[in-house]
Amino acid sequence: MSGEYESTYAAALANPEKFWGDAAGAAHWFEAPRTILDDSNAPFVRWFPDGKINACFNALDRHVEQGRGEQTALIYDSPVTGVKATFTYRELQDRVARFAGALAAQGVVPGDRVIIYMPMVPEAAIAMLACARIGAIHSVVFGGFAANELAMRIDDVKARVVLAASCGIEPGRLVDYKPLLDQAIEIARHKPETCIILQREQAPAELVEGRDLDWRQVENAEPVPCQPMLSTDPLYVLYTSGTTGQPKGVVRDIGGSVISLQWSMRNVYGIEPGEVFWAASDVGWVVGHSYIVYGPLFNGSTSILFEGKPVGTPDPGTYWRIISEYGVKAFFTAPTAFRAIKKEDPQGEYIGKYDLSSFQTLFLAGERCDPDTLHWAQDRLGIPVIDHWWQTELGWPACANCVGIELLPIVPGSPTRPVPGFDIRVLDETQAEVAPGQIGALVIKQPLPPGSFTTLWGNDERFRASYFESFPGYYETGDAGYIDERGYVYVMARTDDVINVAGHRLSTGAMEEVLAAHPDVAECAVIGVADAMKGQLPLGLLVLNDGVARSSNDICGEAIQLVRDKIGPVAAFRLCDVVQRLPKTRSGKILRATMRQMADGESWKVPATIDDPAILDEIGQVLHRMGYPAV
Repeated sequence: MSGEYESTYAAALANPEKFWGDAAGAAHWFEAPRTILDDSNAPFVRWFPDGKINACFNALDRHVEQGRGEQTALIYDSPVTGVKATFTYRELQDRVARFAGALAAQGVVPGDRVIIYMPMVPEAAIAMLACARIGAIHSVVFGGFAANELAMRIDDVKARVVLAASCGIEPGRLVDYKPLLDQAIEIARHKPETCIILQREQAPAELVEGRDLDWRQVENAEPVPCQPMLSTDPLYVLYTSGTTGQPKGVVRDIGGSVISLQWSMRNVYGIEPGEVFWAASDVGWVVGHSYIVYGPLFNGSTSILFEGKPVGTPDPGTYWRIISEYGVKAFFTAPTAFRAIKKEDPQGEYIGKYDLSSFQTLFLAGERCDPDTLHWAQDRLGIPVIDHWWQTELGWPACANCVGIELLPIVPGSPTRPVPGFDIRVLDETQAEVAPGQIGALVIKQPLPPGSFTTLWGNDERFRASYFESFPGYYETGDAGYIDERGYVYVMARTDDVINVAGHRLSTGAMEEVLAAHPDVAECAVIGVADAMKGQLPLGLLVLNDGVARSSNDICGEAIQLVRDKIGPVAAFRLCDVVQRLPKTRSGKILRATMRQMADGESWKVPATIDDPAILDEIGQVLHRMGYPAV
């Protein structure tokens, strides 16, 4: 296979310093970098270490200076409230500069951490950009997380300020954020100095005197300019689930983010300045950071911030209405969303009701896209449907069909080929590369390209141990897969216990910690099982304390509520049952992989290390009763 993709990929592989140095020329620098790459202390790679830059300036100010001030930068569309709004680059610059002034008035200085706990409203993007403007480090927490999860992040990052909304609005329900915030601060050991609350008319909140401020009363502060920052200074911390249940604070630097995201907008997604791009995600996830707020704005494009769901807002045609109304060129969402649309509108009747002539490419990511969903979307839309693969840690696509370079043949089940800058390999347990088509651990050769995470917040050792020790010289993705003879990558499964629920990576270990706290539970296991709608769902198996005579249904109901309270509805935890014992190895390790294989109907054999093979019969009966194959 040859062509523009091959030459671009080869150039990035052969001389990454020249490749990314050239890409850096597309950004605005207060002081251009003289050094492009410092990998002398691997795996702590530093890109453009002596350059000075500002993410907000690259997202807003430079476009205004270059004559794009009246172009639309951000579109807000909220079917759940019936509100729409647009912001030009000049208007967004003014709003951000003034709110940055409000943060500065509260004493926020470069390097301070600011927690953002907000729904999908324009103020969430304004808050992120305002932090970037003055060099504060933001940490966005998804609004679906419960109080103790928020408290854990407040403590870890030691937030000086929290920015929150009074509530979030979802189809059919309202979520009060402020009581959760108050509870989180009560739980947290570290107490933020100030909270700035956006009061939404659907559920105004009571403010705590001396701590809480009303967003509308402080937002029109004196505007402040962008603060020049070192390229290697952190732009943000974003927490992702860890296998122990303790969240990991992924740190992304400023310069690498600007260069990689702007490059990817044009080369991966094929979006030019002035064109409309829509990522239907949430600002609480990495997609929201990279491709709702930062990427499109770095590129001088128009981004859409959508508050709602693919169905029920109010109909399966919502996505098509937005694409038609705003002239979206490329749309990025999760396969889960398309499965929901397909379920509600299997014949695609709503698609034909809208003018989708602007719509050129659909991108899917967040979980493995099943071929059935991909074929359905291709058949109904008549455009390329591109599955692509990346992770919170990587920050932008590592494997994709780069339509801005060259559209390669689409192969269902594969996110196509490595993106230039990512040297993806497949290794076995001896750390040797496997032959094409053989499954092994998917790894990425160091150095990782700009925009990848630089460390874990406050924990360099965990960064090294979690990602770089198992395969020296490589980043361990935690995914298993293979590469075929054509260089196409196939991502098959997780190699740890992080499960993927509707594109959201969640730790089963964290759920087990919650379940184990139930007074009637002696031990438990949570495994990810296949689900036609969400990709995976967590399934909890409980072993009760001896002498417990209460109904299993009652206990499971309490356990489900407990996970909802402690982790939040985002966990989608609703499958639970009681077993007499859990299958274990002789050393006491629970055989989660075997139970997953049973539940998913895969072929499996009794592990040689199991302490009592008979217990698998009971597990099989439980899984079968719950509707899983348990072959």
